[in-house]
Amino acid sequence: MKKFMGVAAVGALLIALAGCAGGSAGGGDEAGGGGDELVVGFSQVGAESGWRTANTISIQDAFTDAGYELKFSDAQGKQENQIKAIRSFIQQQVDVIAFSPVVESGWDTVLKEAKDAGIPVVLTDRSVDSEDDSLYESFLGSDFIAEGEKAGEWVATEFADADKVTIVELQGTTGAAPANDRAEGLRNVIGDDAKFEIVASQTGDFTRAGGKQVMEAFLKSNPDIDLVYAHNDDMGLGAIEAIEAAGMTPGTDIKIVTVDAVKDGMTALSEGKINLIVECSPLLGPQLVEIAEKVAAGEEVEKRIVTEETTFTQEEATAALPDRQY
Repeated sequence: MKKFMGVAAVGALLIALAGCAGGSAGGGDEAGGGGDELVVGFSQVGAESGWRTANTISIQDAFTDAGYELKFSDAQGKQENQIKAIRSFIQQQVDVIAFSPVVESGWDTVLKEAKDAGIPVVLTDRSVDSEDDSLYESFLGSDFIAEGEKAGEWVATEFADADKVTIVELQGTTGAAPANDRAEGLRNVIGDDAKFEIVASQTGDFTRAGGKQVMEAFLKSNPDIDLVYAHNDDMGLGAIEAIEAAGMTPGTDIKIVTVDAVKDGMTALSEGKINLIVECSPLLGPQLVEIAEKVAAGEEVEKRIVTEETTFTQEEATAALPDRQY
């Protein structure tokens, strides 16, 4: 492992030069810094949503500001690309590997390769379902089940006086942790109440286009939808387009609950087109830098680090928008 602790004497100079030596915004291995400092390989899921773009920028900027080298790879939504990137990071003998898994399963082999090479791994945003948690040092991200439960609590309150509630669900990428857990969280709250019926549930792959396409199909097969539960803002925004094209008013004729709280989603919420957004912050970069520093130095870190988040109503979104960073 490269020694980075000894660069304190030139730390100020490195930070001053950081703006000229940023991490790659594409899928290559360009250096994010210079010299003999901390080197981190990071594999991102892709660029499927506004949330993901903000997450990438946060991570790249944080490592640039710290004067560390970030080797960045975009998996373009494919697990095989992430596995290839992780193996490349191992070959390059980076100090730390971090990645946001495309799906939960199928990581044990490559993570064991990293462990055998003595390279600590940090999970960001999404988890893996490995039974051997020694294969990674820490998981930094949101509690997706809690997010689904927050959505469910709003739904239970909003429709407290209803006799029957017809729900359609726009799921995230099949097999991805947020898709699995956000679905589970909603059902934890409303699943035992017979008046709530989820009549259709289909993946929109966390994209606006996917959300629109799936919602169009939902509207054709289910003419009396009361609520759309979208696993992210982008799919919810796509659903809004489909609802408006069908001659209905989103947020009024059909209630909409989404997860993320990116600026476009918050704007739609402030306009009343979305009724509630459960926050899932993408700004994980500074925390990831701190964790990488500690694990590279052999220090212990918490196995599970949960980000603090809230929910937004229309009024709260309107108040928060002027200062929204993403």
